[in-house]
Amino acid sequence: MTKYLFALLGLGLLLANSPAYAQTISLKADVPFAFVVDGNTLPSGQYIIRTSTSAGRFLSISGAGKGPMFFLANTCRSTKESAQSKLVFIHDGDGYFLSEMWTEGNATGMQVPQRRRANQVAENMTVEKVVVSAELR
Repeated sequence: MTKYLFALLGLGLLLANSPAYAQTISLKADVPFAFVVDGNTLPSGQYIIRTSTSAGRFLSISGAGKGPMFFLANTCRSTKESAQSKLVFIHDGDGYFLSEMWTEGNATGMQVPQRRRANQVAENMTVEKVVVSAELR
């Protein structure tokens, strides 16, 4: 656990000292259901997700009475630009899991690794994607 905290601290310091061209994106969304991010369950409510477009895709999420929680995401691409800023959740009957984040006008988004959920989702054919609109802040 100590190694994990030091790794996050080091990554935070690295991002704090990143060049000025590293653009920060901030999305605000009202999520009407409890959901899971990086193994942590968050209640329904208004959330702000901040990210840096520099390498590493280090993100933070805060809101609904929860302080900032940090996690990593991967780049994902679409064949066309997103028509709206949005959060995409996977709903599999057991709950909702933050899966993707897209900003309006971009064909590149961010995908949150599902880790242990990947095998369960692959076995469950009743999985659906739920989209929640978001706005750039």
